[in-house]
Amino acid sequence: MNIFLTGATGLVGGELLVTLSKRSEISKIYCLVRSQSTEEANKRLEKVFALHNDEYDVNRIIPVLGNLFDDELTNSLKNNQHLNEVDVIIHSAANTSFSRVNDDLVEKANIGGLTKILLWAKELPQLKTFVYIGTATICGKDVKDRVVKEDESPNLNATHLVKYTYTKMKGELLIREHLPEDKILITRPSIIMGDSRPIMPRSPVILWAMATINHLRLIPVNEHAQLDMIPVNYTAEAIVNLLFAKRRYHVYHISAGEAGSTTALRLSKMLESYFDEMPPFNFINKNLLNQVKHWTKGRLQPESELYAYRKYLDYWKETFEDKSKLRLLFTGLDPYLEFMELGHVFDNTRLLEDTGMANSEPADVYMNNSINFVEKIDILEGAIDP
Repeated sequence: MNIFLTGATGLVGGELLVTLSKRSEISKIYCLVRSQSTEEANKRLEKVFALHNDEYDVNRIIPVLGNLFDDELTNSLKNNQHLNEVDVIIHSAANTSFSRVNDDLVEKANIGGLTKILLWAKELPQLKTFVYIGTATICGKDVKDRVVKEDESPNLNATHLVKYTYTKMKGELLIREHLPEDKILITRPSIIMGDSRPIMPRSPVILWAMATINHLRLIPVNEHAQLDMIPVNYTAEAIVNLLFAKRRYHVYHISAGEAGSTTALRLSKMLESYFDEMPPFNFINKNLLNQVKHWTKGRLQPESELYAYRKYLDYWKETFEDKSKLRLLFTGLDPYLEFMELGHVFDNTRLLEDTGMANSEPADVYMNNSINFVEKIDILEGAIDP
């Protein structure tokens, strides 16, 4: 088996690359890397393996220069004769930003870039499987507080909180336009946060939100809403297992499911056990978020309900000093709070039955292994591009 992998230096793609490299059934892994030279690309790939001291085989891991924004990407891939031996494509690359200022970039990467890959893929002589790494959250914000099954998406009538989930929904439709169903494997991870092993996570993505919530302590969100979260290593293991499994479906949730989900309350109890010098967590109605924003601008009316939590307002002033820092944090945190409020749990029956995998541990359990890394996250820096 010869694999072409995009996003190999990213959170999921990096973990996938290392996991795939340990499979003897795979001869070569071609990695699309944005670099100016092959030497630079090799250094970026070597860094992926160096993070956790995994073996890097330069004879099996082969960089292919290019990026999703390149107008000539399709032709470049077609003209690379070495890629004619590729029989599996795993498309992991994506712009995952929730920030509205990046909406155009998100669309260009996640739809425009995917189109370029598909135009090449459909002409590959030996293509057997196109693996698309989407997201379970394409179900949209109209679905709330229940278990979501694979066949409910993609739904063109779904309302999306961020451009990212919209583009991932459109991506699934685009794949079906270009490739026959028997060559498609769509994997939909739920919320990917941290690593379940006691090692450095590949990226602080999503961990930033938890670190920020930990510092704020007064959180405008429903603490009892279910949160479907999984670690990146479980995600990569599931995708690789599905690639080699005898699959009965073309779409799979990679998720915690009912048995492995958690809640903001359970996560807060875990955090309090490590950071007990801070005020206890207090969860308030999401509607008070606007009052919080008004307070950071010095415009909160004297009779406002938020003043009932003056202890936390004083704590914020002492901790952050400049209220503009709080505005930045809450602006970045806003979409995460919206997702938390939805109470999504994604059915993982297909994954467990077809791979024989066990459920992922709940996030409030496995995050004990990453707590030292959470403590080191610069939440203000992360808020600039959440």
